[in-house]
Amino acid sequence: MPEPQAPARGPFDEAEAPESGVERLDLGSVRVPVPEGGQLQVEVDPAGPVRAVHLVTPVGRLTVSAFAAPRSGGLWEEVSNELAEQLRKDGARVHTEQGDWGVELVADSPKAALRFVGVDGPRWLLRGVAAGPAESAKECARLLYGVLDDTVVVRGTEPMPVRTPLPIELPEAILRHIQQAQTETPNGQV
Repeated sequence: MPEPQAPARGPFDEAEAPESGVERLDLGSVRVPVPEGGQLQVEVDPAGPVRAVHLVTPVGRLTVSAFAAPRSGGLWEEVSNELAEQLRKDGARVHTEQGDWGVELVADSPKAALRFVGVDGPRWLLRGVAAGPAESAKECARLLYGVLDDTVVVRGTEPMPVRTPLPIELPEAILRHIQQAQTETPNGQV
């Protein structure tokens, strides 16, 4: 019997990730490629855990997050509807577009042009967000697609409630840098 083929495109489950030689930043639950010229921005909860990791690029900010999901999949449809409703309440104009991974949310708010992409995987949901000025929205979305296409999700085997964010773990060198910066400027963002 032939071996199962790894998917040609990501995001990949850890069990299916190809040996592609792509350099990825290991954040525990996700391993993401950092676009050229991209810099890391880490949002830390004052209580300690990392809230989010953003990739800041010349055209906008990319955020990739993974969440626990049911085996049956379909969480993105539910989450995207709730997200669209919340964005509208916050005053954004929201519409959907069909993308490579299904429905995407596109929102124009006074602060930024936003694109939300969701990918349902085996027991996980990966959400990517591109945020930036309206004039660079298309380029920022292309960067997000490239990052998602090479992201690996490490779900783990532990049971978790649906929608629980998968934990972000920073590499030791980055953690040391943040701890040093926090003692100098304790404002939650580094």
